[in-house]
Amino acid sequence: MSTPQPPSAPAEELAELVPELTPMFPGASPFLARFLPHSPPTYAGLNESFCDLHAFLKYLHEHSWYGYLYAVLGDQTAYVLLFEGRTVTAAAASATGEQALGELLNLYEQGASLSAHPLSPVYAHVLSGIGSRAWKFNLTEDFTGLHARPTGAIFYARGEIVATLPATLPYEGAFPAPLRPQTLILPRSLAGWAHHHYNLTLRGRDGMNAITDVYQVFRNEYGVTGLAFIKALGEKLTPAEYAMRSDAALHDLEPMVHSFLKTGYIREV
Repeated sequence: MSTPQPPSAPAEELAELVPELTPMFPGASPFLARFLPHSPPTYAGLNESFCDLHAFLKYLHEHSWYGYLYAVLGDQTAYVLLFEGRTVTAAAASATGEQALGELLNLYEQGASLSAHPLSPVYAHVLSGIGSRAWKFNLTEDFTGLHARPTGAIFYARGEIVATLPATLPYEGAFPAPLRPQTLILPRSLAGWAHHHYNLTLRGRDGMNAITDVYQVFRNEYGVTGLAFIKALGEKLTPAEYAMRSDAALHDLEPMVHSFLKTGYIREV
């Protein structure tokens, strides 16, 4: 004898269970800005005159923060999404990705006001795939991302609707989220050091050799993190390439590069 199943909830009730978010920047041109949900800022009014942006980004990274940054200077704006404290997608008036991240940094240096708005990890993941174009929508059982339509947007996480947002595109399209969002790397114009190649000096090679005294000094100073990084430099990876592969943050690698150069472990090619 089969056990009777409870009746399914009506579609209207299911719809009521899905939150409808409010757009933070209704009518904004950049796709990322258009689909960001309203969120009161955790930090507001940050300015170059009293807040070091790189130190602030390092703080957010150390706390695995989820949300978005918004910079405004006159009629210029830029938006950056953070996932696990890492910058994963960005948009400005005429740029996306790394270039838009660079635009936010430039605006901040020119005196822009910056605010930081928290999001749930699920919403941040859904939005992490928004770039410069929408793709054909194909709902699979594990689809995570944003489905945009002329009638509104739907947030999907693993094939389930987790929210809706009354923000639209004039056509139907999708912004699939990557399984694990990758960190944006600053462009060469803003972080040239990260795109350079470095050669190990004899001292640097000794620093990787466990039977040398230099190795012990190096390990005590930089730990296993430093050992992994200098090994990657010795394998001809740039710091930017290493950051992409290891999920390291450039603001953590930059002081190590400067220290390696100063102490004679590496030299620029």
